[in-house]
Amino acid sequence: MERKSDDHGPRSESGAGGKTGVDRRAPPTRCAVVTPHFTKRAARGIEERRSPEARLEEAVGLALAIDLDVVHRALIPISDIKPATYLGSGKVEEVAEIVSAQEIGLVFVDAALSPVQQRNLERAWSTKVVDRTALILEIFGQRARTKEGALQVELAHLTYQRSRLVRSWTHLERQRGGFGFLGGPGETQIEADRRIIGERIVRIERDLEQVKRTRALHRTSRKRVPYPVVALVGYTNAGKSTLFNRLTRADVTAQDLLFATLDPTLRSVDLPHGTRIILSDTVGFISELPTQLVAAFRATLEEVIEADVILHVRDMSHPDSEAQADDVRDVLTDLGIDVEAGGRMVEVWNKIDRLADDARLALVNSAERIALEERPILVSALTGEGTDDLLTVVERRITAGRTTLHVHIPTEDGEGIGWLYRHAEVLERRAGSDGALHVVARILPERVALVKRRFGAARVRKV
Repeated sequence: MERKSDDHGPRSESGAGGKTGVDRRAPPTRCAVVTPHFTKRAARGIEERRSPEARLEEAVGLALAIDLDVVHRALIPISDIKPATYLGSGKVEEVAEIVSAQEIGLVFVDAALSPVQQRNLERAWSTKVVDRTALILEIFGQRARTKEGALQVELAHLTYQRSRLVRSWTHLERQRGGFGFLGGPGETQIEADRRIIGERIVRIERDLEQVKRTRALHRTSRKRVPYPVVALVGYTNAGKSTLFNRLTRADVTAQDLLFATLDPTLRSVDLPHGTRIILSDTVGFISELPTQLVAAFRATLEEVIEADVILHVRDMSHPDSEAQADDVRDVLTDLGIDVEAGGRMVEVWNKIDRLADDARLALVNSAERIALEERPILVSALTGEGTDDLLTVVERRITAGRTTLHVHIPTEDGEGIGWLYRHAEVLERRAGSDGALHVVARILPERVALVKRRFGAARVRKV
């Protein structure tokens, strides 16, 4: 087993006898991060997307994202999953010794544990044990800032909890008397807990259905304006929020931290030739994203499903950038989105400012070998490099299917000018020698007839 001890995490306690500057908050929980990896993945038919070391590093990042004090991290090779403890008995004993020696209060096992496996590991290690799903749910719970976000996280958490009510604890096996609507005679505590959770899930799903309807109304309103929607997607910590801030001049939370952004944010952006868009920043994806979260956040992710252009932001300085991209494509495919570049998907290769000159040159050469319509855009969200090219490409994608019209508007028709601004994208307006306004506008093909009805066919021609 490879392991690395780190006893230099943040401390809250004061020095011996010292009272000045004492942090009275409870010190962060001392945590061990354990990443099991299969020694014969190919033989088990498991696709190898990233190295075990990279998986361990990401697991540590997840633990740090909720301020755990990671004092031990370890890669544990396994040949098969043990039904009782996931890990082999020898490795379980080895971790138990470390937990005891370093006074560890929580062990994060970077895998999907069954309730029985979790219970047995907690008994063997005499400490709290959480798996990957539970930790990600905890992070999301801390990050949710809006009512909608909190509802989505609670739904995911309750769905996870309900799946774990399997008589793992003796108090859940006690029977109690029936109280009419509260449960029939002899209902066990586990049945009562499951029923209560089920009722809460139904209420949350009803609330989220209202969220979905409200979002649909907002999207309908935007289509009438019309403002195209451009959605940012990508692996967590790929730099989406930094790019969002760069393009919108907003101040959305952007940190070098996994899942720094949870609640969706929308802002308007004017493209180089005046096209106005709505830019949407979304929650970051991650490998083995819990299915409960994908289901719970579907209302939010519908903003991506309905988007006119999707910008897939990638951290090209990360050694596992390709594997991360595959994980994002998997989630998008599950949502029914065509992930092929060249359609409405644009790959944005971010963080080029972090690359050495030779690596950067190789990346540029790699991008130039890709067909123009599928070519990624190289940017640095931090410095702004490449963002003008990105906006130009976005505008080209959005306006590709639109019709450009020349509209002749009498100067006294002030209402007509306002109408055109509301229903089309005005590119140019000038006063003609005939005293009328000559306006060049871009519009969806199906709206051309609407413009001709409003101003008269003789005053409208295609450019």
